Amino acid sequence: MGDYIDDMVSTHDVYNQAGEPPDYNAYTEDRAFSEAISALGAGWAEQKFAACGAVIGSARLRDLARDANRYVPELRAFDRFGNRIDEVAYHPAWHELMGLIRGSEYHSLGWTAQTSGAQVVRAGIAYLWGQGEPGVCCPEAMTFASFGALRHAPELLGRYRDGILSADYDPRPLPPGAKSALSVGMAMTEKQGGSDLRQTQTTARRSGNGRWALTGHKWFFSVPTSDLFLTLARTDAGVSCFLAQGWRDDGSRNGVEIQRLKEKCGNRSNASSEVEFHDLDAEMVGEDGRGIATIIEMAHLTRLECAIGGASLMRHATSLAMFHASRRHAFQKALIDQPMMRAVLADLALEAEAALWLAMRAAAAVDAAPHDAAEAALARVIVPVAKYWNCKRAPALVAEALECHGGNGFIEDHPIARLYREAPLNGVWEGAGNVICLDVLRALTRTQGAADVLMVELAPARGVDTALDALISGIGDALAKPHAIETEARRIVEHAALAFAAALLLRHAPAPVAEAFIRARIARPGLAFGALPDGIDLAAILDRSAVIPVG
Repeated sequence: MGDYIDDMVSTHDVYNQAGEPPDYNAYTEDRAFSEAISALGAGWAEQKFAACGAVIGSARLRDLARDANRYVPELRAFDRFGNRIDEVAYHPAWHELMGLIRGSEYHSLGWTAQTSGAQVVRAGIAYLWGQGEPGVCCPEAMTFASFGALRHAPELLGRYRDGILSADYDPRPLPPGAKSALSVGMAMTEKQGGSDLRQTQTTARRSGNGRWALTGHKWFFSVPTSDLFLTLARTDAGVSCFLAQGWRDDGSRNGVEIQRLKEKCGNRSNASSEVEFHDLDAEMVGEDGRGIATIIEMAHLTRLECAIGGASLMRHATSLAMFHASRRHAFQKALIDQPMMRAVLADLALEAEAALWLAMRAAAAVDAAPHDAAEAALARVIVPVAKYWNCKRAPALVAEALECHGGNGFIEDHPIARLYREAPLNGVWEGAGNVICLDVLRALTRTQGAADVLMVELAPARGVDTALDALISGIGDALAKPHAIETEARRIVEHAALAFAAALLLRHAPAPVAEAFIRARIARPGLAFGALPDGIDLAAILDRSAVIPVG
């Protein structure tokens, strides 16, 4: 009988599982990231990155991210007495995460650090947090980007600036004047229009003292608990931009009725809602009738955020796949030592590093734009190019990284499953693929000097590889035929992304990485990750890309 019981117990022995990753530093362990930060003028913030990287790589943050996504936000439209309150209840993990991300200055560094490279530093903090919990990135990204629109309303910006930039976190449902810190949201999308903001049907009427009353229905209002939010409504002059408080100065809810919280595929820790405005009290931002032009400056910054987010997801998914493959064995070898798996992992690492450089170079262009006309023109192109490409590549890469885990990755207990549901989001937010490609074309054909600065940026990459030379020449040829450019928009943007990435890797990355990227993406591209041409230095790529320690 005893032997029988021993045999039964032995069937429950657990071995050949990767186990939980150890605590690690997502900055100091990531060579490509630290090199990008240094090369793009943000090395002065190394201590800040190291502190943030330690938080992101901790078991505590993984636990918080898991809980915040498992126990999703809950709408409380009424209190127990029947009074309409339109509040959202979050799990405590959400609030702890929000306190951490605000404390990292994710939302503010680009505006408070009065030195060169400030926007690169802020983008680097965003890159790290995208590997932690993307849900809390959404409210902080919008808070950061709100300056793009609010600069058109200096009085409003002056009134709320200190609260917006505060490193505190204050979730209380109170008017802005009663709070230590403010978050800023955005509510633009309507049912009938989607990305076509010209179809806005929400109306605005004057209510006296320079204020407006807005009535309408917004199909998507992410973070409806925001203290302030920007929105669009139609006046006699056309679609205009407005800023509203979430709560009026008397403490009452400001004309916002939450109809429902969206049941999203991913990003579940963050509340997104459908709302109605009933005489929403608001103030105009920018020129009457020029609301789309005003809000698009905020959208330009949130598109940069999408590019960073795509790169973050790719880095995190690659790290998880490499950790799993290093500790899981099959056929008497660790998976990472199996030839085909090595090729797959190296290919994922190539894609993740290229995405990193694209996103960070875009941030550097945004940083320099206020005092450098060429960089301003480049920012107008590289931001949507990076947004398009990183967001297209992230879902494919995350799916491949999940496959590296086998069935272990296809259960909700594993973080890679959460990344898989998250991966398509950045491609949808702030304009899907076609909208972004049209934006690139507008930049190249309407922004003075944009096409020229693009070709100047790519010029140093010529002469290295004939296939890359042909790709760059083809971009120039396409831009010379504006009558046919729209039908080829996706091809042009894809080629621009590949050429940008190749040029950046040639300039900054080790030769094995740059050469492998050119061969695998341009000269002899495979259709699936891991279909690499012969002669790629897999060891150099894998050694450079390991982030989570194996031990």
